[in-house]
Amino acid sequence: MKETNKLPKWFNGEVYAEGDTIVNQFSGESYELTAEELSMYDLIKGTEYVGNHRGWDDELIELTHNGLDWFRKNNAEAYMVLLD
Repeated sequence: MKETNKLPKWFNGEVYAEGDTIVNQFSGESYELTAEELSMYDLIKGTEYVGNHRGWDDELIELTHNGLDWFRKNNAEAYMVLLD
């Protein structure tokens, strides 16, 4: 597993102690994430869920974009498999 990536100060989600393997529901591709990457992944997916079901506001949009930018910079390969 890769070394850990520090989460940014604006991150307001749950920080996991361990990483896990995530599977893209559409492609079936899997990728192993560090604890920090998994924490950010779940924040991104959570904001997408809330936005799609309750409506998008500026704060939710900014949080999602910031999360995607962080993920893209810290693990571009996993980003392409899981979030693109």
